[in-house]
Amino acid sequence: MIAHVKGTVAALTVTAAVVEVGGVGLQVLCTPRTLAELRLGQPATLFTSMVVREDSLTVYGFAEADERDMFELVQTASGVGPKVAQAMLAVLDPERLRQAIGAGEVSTLTSVPGIGRKGAERIILELKDRVGVVAGAAAGSAVSGAAWRSQVHDALTGLGWSAKDADAAIETTAAQLPDGTDPDVSTILRDALRSLAKAR
Repeated sequence: MIAHVKGTVAALTVTAAVVEVGGVGLQVLCTPRTLAELRLGQPATLFTSMVVREDSLTVYGFAEADERDMFELVQTASGVGPKVAQAMLAVLDPERLRQAIGAGEVSTLTSVPGIGRKGAERIILELKDRVGVVAGAAAGSAVSGAAWRSQVHDALTGLGWSAKDADAAIETTAAQLPDGTDPDVSTILRDALRSLAKAR
């Protein structure tokens, strides 16, 4: 079991980072939130979970141990594999995910790609008593006003996109937001990355 990796970020893509550890480049699949914190050529520490299959060995990385722990916990629910677990943490931060499961928020869980109503109900049933104490009614990572634009822009340019491409993706994503909403930065970043991927 690889609990964490520490090394220099050698490459970044839309879905993964390559961290050089002891002369070996280790590909680590990451959520947009984690990728946004990494910088090419800079040292990084990622908390990891290794998923072993008959034909593959995949390492998933997270900026915080809490994210990694939630990634592993949700996979103990029936029908939840690593891809769905990663999608859950791409859409919801660990505390918000705990709150959604603990409070039985089916609609919140179904906002995650790959999770339908029955799947959400099953996750809640199986994990409600195992997610731990939920601290208050967290509101995710919504940012008021236009502050999210600079955060998303910095994250996209940090992933290697040009400032021009980043601005275009932000405008495309912003045009789809309902008027008067305070967007969640991680959700906006995910949508912007999707927009850039389609444009390639």
